[in-house]
Formats: sequence, structure tokens, C-alpha cells
Amino acid sequence: MISLTLPVLIPLTTGLLSYVTPKTRPWQICLSLAGSLGLLLQSLYLFSQVADGTILSTTFGGWTAPFGIVFVADILSATLVVVTGLMVFVASLYAYFDIDQKRLDYGFISFLHFMTCGICGAFLTGDLFNLYVWFEVMLITSFALLSLGSDKYQLYGCLKYISLNLIATVLFLSAIGMLYGVTGTLNMAHTARRIQAVNDPFIIDMISIFFIVAFGIKSAIFPLFFWLPASYHLPPVTVSAFFAGMMTKVGVYALLRIFTLIFTTHLDFSNSLFVGIAGFTMVSGVLGASVQFNIRRILSFHIISQIGYMIMGMAIFTVNSLSALLFFLFHNIIAKSNLFFISGIIARATGSFSLKKIGGLYRASPGMSILFFIPAFSLAGFPFLSGFWAKFSLIKSGIDTQHWWLVGAALFTGLFTLFSMTKIWSQAFWKPHPVSPPQPHVGWDVLPCTLLAVITLIMGLFPQYLFRITDQAALQLLQPQRYIKAVLSEGTYQDLQR
Repeated sequence: MISLTLPVLIPLTTGLLSYVTPKTRPWQICLSLAGSLGLLLQSLYLFSQVADGTILSTTFGGWTAPFGIVFVADILSATLVVVTGLMVFVASLYAYFDIDQKRLDYGFISFLHFMTCGICGAFLTGDLFNLYVWFEVMLITSFALLSLGSDKYQLYGCLKYISLNLIATVLFLSAIGMLYGVTGTLNMAHTARRIQAVNDPFIIDMISIFFIVAFGIKSAIFPLFFWLPASYHLPPVTVSAFFAGMMTKVGVYALLRIFTLIFTTHLDFSNSLFVGIAGFTMVSGVLGASVQFNIRRILSFHIISQIGYMIMGMAIFTVNSLSALLFFLFHNIIAKSNLFFISGIIARATGSFSLKKIGGLYRASPGMSILFFIPAFSLAGFPFLSGFWAKFSLIKSGIDTQHWWLVGAALFTGLFTLFSMTKIWSQAFWKPHPVSPPQPHVGWDVLPCTLLAVITLIMGLFPQYLFRITDQAALQLLQPQRYIKAVLSEGTYQDLQR
């Protein structure tokens, strides 16, 4: 089905065209905007096909499932592809003001769209080995984007990023091999059926631990997160923002997909692990942020704490908690990316990312102050912004199921998130600049920030519309047989069981 393959083909084609066409700024950015807009429109069409609860599936090369390569789209994966299209469009727009000609010459736009291709492939694949392949596409292009420009500090941060992610890759591939050894298949739907017949809980639990560690590194969960704040504050802001919005969320998606589809027979074991992981991830991330004075390092540590909220939804594992997890994920992609974009505008206006060296922005640029306030205090959970509804729903799910440790950790993290956002506000916007007042900022680079701020406001003022989507997605996740039947025909079931 062409609508399932276009979200991968469009960014792939855009990246190839960018590589072979002139590297002038207008041409590269216009090509990137056109490709990302095409991806966004196609992903919206794909979402319209699954919005009623339909699960689409297609195979390639004339091979039927479970033997052929499979792409699958349900509400969750289609919505994430829509968000990916939106984020690459906004990143392309911001890149016009942020990415220098040297990086454009080195192929920045190509790598950005090749990474987008890998992200969309990871969201749509129905095969474990191909999930590994799409992760590798993301990983290779992320190396390039982090190191592009060959700045010494960038390369230092990239080295940490590469080292730990290569370990995650080895663990992921090992986990796939062990799972194949006990089920004899790599198709996720078929694996979900075959694993029900495995009568060795110890083996299943050990394999699940490998997946948790592998995807946990990529998601930056406790205690595997230290590579993230060491690398995300060093590349250009466009790269930091896109990574902050999308990269760790692909790891969260993979955990969510595998532990709602495949490892469903020993949920007590995995959920007990997720309880501890969620709490420590929230607390350690927010405490790390509280002692930082570089805006991008503060935001990087908060990526970690907010991943903890998402793992909290998995630990509780109810329809309401999974719906709240997804609402939080979508809110966080928008708000977190926007804060990184705004940090770049702050640095251009004041000359630094360090809170000790900047100030006076409220008087110089009241409009930019509003643009910062919306995503920052949405992240902190202010009523009635999108982050409020996400955190409220997660905490309510924790109270309903008596997960008091998680509720306490979530409230503590929310309080210290507010502290961090208030610190940035007071230091960058309220206090005078230590040297000279910044000039009023009237650049067009506020356009992508304005777009994301408006989306944050809409999500906060009309949360019921997004909750309808996340409720449906959560129900699908907790009914894995619907996914399995969409991929495997009844005839295939019978043939494989003989």
C-alpha cells in the first residue's frame, strides 16, 4: 500500500535530491521545506485512513507475512509520523536562520531527511530486524549531524554519544537474536503469537531485560542517560531541537510497542522494573537540571526527567495511563523542541547560552518573552497548558492504582521543573544584562517558535480532541490481537501452527 511507504520514500527522495543539487541556502531550504511539507500532508492522509481504528498492513516483494518485510500503521504510529512531518518542517524553517553555509555544503539537509526516513521507518515497521535497520539509519545520520562542522567540543560530545549508542546497538541485536532463537521468527505480530508457547519465564524475562537496556540507552532512562546532556548542547540549535523532540521518543515508542505486543505474559516483572526506572529517571534528570546554568544543558537534563513521566505511564499500564503517556509524549515533542529553538534566539540576541552572561530580554523583546513562557511553563505543568493535562492524567492514573512512589516522584519532579523554568525566566528575561542591554529582536526566526507555541496553546485549551486520539491508541495497544490479525491472515495462522 503506497500510503504506508511514502512516509519513508518522501524524506529519502528529499535527502537524495538535496545531495545532488546546488548547496545554495535558498535552494536547500526550499527543497527541505517542500519535502517536509509533502511528508506532513502524506502523514495526515495516512492518519485519516486509520483514525476510525483501522490497522493497515502491507508487505513487500511478493512475500506474505511473516516472511516478508512488513509495514504497519495504527493510530499510534500514524500520529507519530504526523508529528515527525511537523517537526522536520519546523526544523527546516529554523535552519534557514541557524545553519551556516559550511554545514549546508557538507550535506546538512540530506542528513536531516535521511534521519527522518529512519524515524518514519522505525514507527511503521512490523519486523524486529528492520526496526534494528531503521535505528541504524537514525544512528548513522545522527552521528553526522552531531559532528558536522568538526568543532572540537562537538566531536567530544559526539564521541560519548557514539560510544554508548553502539553498545545499545549490540544489545539490541543480541536481544533480537535471542528472541529469534526461542520463537523462530522476526515478524513482531508472529513473534507475539509464538512467544505465548514459550514455557520458560526466566528466558523471556532475560530477553526483555536486554530490550529494556538497549532501548533504555536510546531513550536516556536512569542510569543510562549521561550521554545525552554531554552531547545535546553542543551542535547547532536546529540539531539539538530536532534531537530533543524526536530521538529519545523513538526509543520510548519501541519500548511501548514491544512491551504491549510481545512481552505480555510476564507484565508483573517488566512493570516492576519500569516503576523503579520511571521514578529514578524523573528525579535524577530534574536534579541534574537544577544545578545547571547553561540553557541547553538545563533543557537536556529535563529531557531525561520527562522520559521518566513516559515510563511512568508504562509502569502503571492501564488504558488511562497509556493514554496520558501518549498525550505527554506529543506535548513534550512540541514544547521541548520549541524551547531549544527559543534558546538559539536568546543566544543570538544576547551572545551566550549561559544564564550568568545574559539578561534583559523581557524589556528588549516582550514578544519573545511570551514565546518562551508558553512552552516553558507548559513543561512545568501550569494550568491550563498542555503539560498540565499530561501530568494531571499521569498522576491521577498513579493515584487510582496506588502507585504512591511514582506519584510522589512526579510531583517532586514537577516542582523542580518549575524551579528550572523560573530560573531561566528570572536570569534571562528579568535581570539586567551584565554588559549591555540586548537589542529588540524582530527576526523571522520566531516564526517556527510561534507555530509550535500556538500548537501548545491549542493542545492546552482543547485537550479533549487529542485525548480522543490517545484513548483510541491506548485501547489498540492493550488489544494486541487486533494488530496481529491485521498482519497475519487466519490462513497463515493455521499454516504456521501445523
